[in-house]
Amino acid sequence: MSFRYTSRIIRAQRLLGTQTCLNGSRTAFIPPVWQRCRGVASTPNAEKVLFPGALNSEFTDKLDFIQPSQEKAIPTYRVMNQYGEIIDKEIGVETEDDEALLIYKNMVKLSIMDLLMFEAQRQGRLSFYMVSAGEEGISIGSASALHPSDVAFCQYREAGVYLQRGFQLSDFMNQLFANAKDNGLGRNMPVHYGSKELNIHTISSTLATQIPQAAGAAYALKMQNIQNPDQPSRVAVCYFGEGAASEGDFHAALNIAATRQVPCIFICRNNGYAISTPTSDQYRGDGIASRGAGYGIATLRVDGNDIFAVRRATKTARKLALENGGQPILIEMMAYRVGHHSTSDDSFAYRQRVEVEDWKRRDNPITRLRKWLEGRQLWDDAAEKELRSSTRKQVLRAFEAAEKEKKPSIRNAFEGVWEDLTAEQRAHVKEMRDIIARYPKEYDVDGFEGGVKGLDDLLQENK
Repeated sequence: MSFRYTSRIIRAQRLLGTQTCLNGSRTAFIPPVWQRCRGVASTPNAEKVLFPGALNSEFTDKLDFIQPSQEKAIPTYRVMNQYGEIIDKEIGVETEDDEALLIYKNMVKLSIMDLLMFEAQRQGRLSFYMVSAGEEGISIGSASALHPSDVAFCQYREAGVYLQRGFQLSDFMNQLFANAKDNGLGRNMPVHYGSKELNIHTISSTLATQIPQAAGAAYALKMQNIQNPDQPSRVAVCYFGEGAASEGDFHAALNIAATRQVPCIFICRNNGYAISTPTSDQYRGDGIASRGAGYGIATLRVDGNDIFAVRRATKTARKLALENGGQPILIEMMAYRVGHHSTSDDSFAYRQRVEVEDWKRRDNPITRLRKWLEGRQLWDDAAEKELRSSTRKQVLRAFEAAEKEKKPSIRNAFEGVWEDLTAEQRAHVKEMRDIIARYPKEYDVDGFEGGVKGLDDLLQENK
């Protein structure tokens, strides 16, 4: 069936008020309120626009251009102030004490891993790394409010999502060293994690590609949710920075998510900088949240340093995303990128060191949650010292173990694309085998699992 023919069917079904699912069943199609309108031309006494491109807009005889700079900025939702005090005590935090302690420990673990891995890269033991300093609350807080079956698409500063879902320290280290125990078998850059078991797609270096992928996956989940009403409904969640929102992928993804009404939560980490570009050079509008309304998407701006606000916003967004068959949600979570963009960056070349130190001292998600825990007598200096000491030892043990593992077999350089080796690939394998045999000192492969035998086995299996 052609795309054009399918589109005509969908348009006809919308006119009839139904839409057909993949299993052949029909469900009611409910357009947004602002799209509901009589399908007739404007009458002489009409008070609202009836053109199909801008429904329910009132006529006016005043020529006033909208001046965004003169409008109030979108407010930022928070539950707890920077002193760890709950603003609305009647509503509270909706988080049990034990859960808050677990979240805090995970944030500390992430920050310690970041610090040690950054130092390891500077020592030449890792080739690349990216820290999450100042943004731990966004990834860990949002992940704690999602269902484990929800499908996640991360960028490269969401190690906290993996950690909260059960990714082990050994999993992180194996990927960073690209050793034989790495899920990706050394085929990806460091910090580009992935886990099929945890329903998290592998991170891609190419900026913003995960955003339209998430919209497409959410459409598939919408069909699954409809076809399997007895199973728990799932959503897709997509993480990206405000820099990625400048890519065309962002706009295409939000538009298709809105028009298809898919259950997808788009979470933008607005940390103030896209690599070396501050937000003042990225856009003139009111952040990223202002774009959600333009696409007809329910939108919220949240204080990313407030773990309880992040959790409540994500939990509510998930509920909304599953209503009426599905709808997209955009959440802009505000933070400050304390660390450099990556180990390949020196952020003090484009921002003042005092600015960074001020943010580190004034407010961050870890210290804010710690103040709340101390206020409830759930935490103290002794517990903090013990946690940091034991966590540091755990990270170093996992690091040292992963560093000693061998690299994946060389055969993995040729596998994973075609089911069987092509004739051209076989020629490449033979050529590599010949070069290694002729120059053993220049190409020492003992550090790879199986050594040169990996290539021999591959050729034998693909005769």
